[in-house]
Amino acid sequence: MLVVRAIREHDLEGLLELAMQVGPGMTTLKPDRKTLGRRVEIACASFAGQLAPEQRDYVFVMEDTETKRLVGVCAIKAAVGLDEPFYNYRIGTLVHSSSELRVFSRMETLYLSNDLTGCAELCSLFLHPDYRSGSNGRLLSKSRFLFIAQFPQLFPEKLIAEMRGFQRADGSSPFWDSLGRHFFRMDFNRADDLTSLGQKSFIAELMPKHPLYVAYLPAEAQQVIGFTHVDTAPARRLLEQEGMHFEGYVDIFDAGPVLQARVIELRALRESELAAVEVKAEPESAEDEPFLLSCTSMADFRVAAARIRPEEGRIGLTEACRQGLAVGEGDAVRAMALNPKKVPHA
Repeated sequence: MLVVRAIREHDLEGLLELAMQVGPGMTTLKPDRKTLGRRVEIACASFAGQLAPEQRDYVFVMEDTETKRLVGVCAIKAAVGLDEPFYNYRIGTLVHSSSELRVFSRMETLYLSNDLTGCAELCSLFLHPDYRSGSNGRLLSKSRFLFIAQFPQLFPEKLIAEMRGFQRADGSSPFWDSLGRHFFRMDFNRADDLTSLGQKSFIAELMPKHPLYVAYLPAEAQQVIGFTHVDTAPARRLLEQEGMHFEGYVDIFDAGPVLQARVIELRALRESELAAVEVKAEPESAEDEPFLLSCTSMADFRVAAARIRPEEGRIGLTEACRQGLAVGEGDAVRAMALNPKKVPHA
């Protein structure tokens, strides 16, 4: 059985093994033992309620309960940009016109901004290749929304998620090569590593403060603005199913899109429900709709998927499911359909 749960201190080695398999472009999950160790400490303190809500970093791991192996990781940063700058490009428009020449043009521009400071952020999503099948990816990604639905008071108004931008087959970034490289004088991976270690002051020091005209960039760079890395495209679709969308902000290094949503408009806030646990002996039916189920404990938060639907405020769980969620008869669980309802076309 696969269970997504709050990370613990003894998970550091497993987390490091996962981070070593992540390619370039994910600044929040670099294979550095000291950095990851500090993050695990902060995460454990976050789940224990020992930090102020805006300082928390909730890290979750997916565990194969049969092998005790960590096979995935995901996280929610409670707020970005409060301790160190959080930069993005905002796509804007400048209009140039001349009545005498009868010329009117709209020029797309990139503005260096800190507009998303203070937002909560979904980040660090990675699933081991051996487990990328069935609904495992959906369980891992969407588990975070049940946590937000259970504890909405801990989060700001807006939630964001930076998507990995387009890269060539060799790992290079057309956007970086056409823009960032000229100001930073370093390759994409080096700049990416520096930001993951919290060394972000160089961004403000070296990047131009005035708007950048997109038309000045080579065609290859223009075409990838707002585009998602091929490996990240499935993750983007899952987030969009939960109510997140693109509003014109992109990463300053690879121009990957930043998805946004108001917390109160997330599907999990609208559709999830609490139900009391009842003992169920019979196995699940493959014909039933899959549901995400979570316990209501923050310190030992757990999420699993099961083909069991809550009815009239009650839900029957098998012994395996009760053990996976660490709940007993009469305890409350939060439930939400794994897949959103399809809206018929008019």
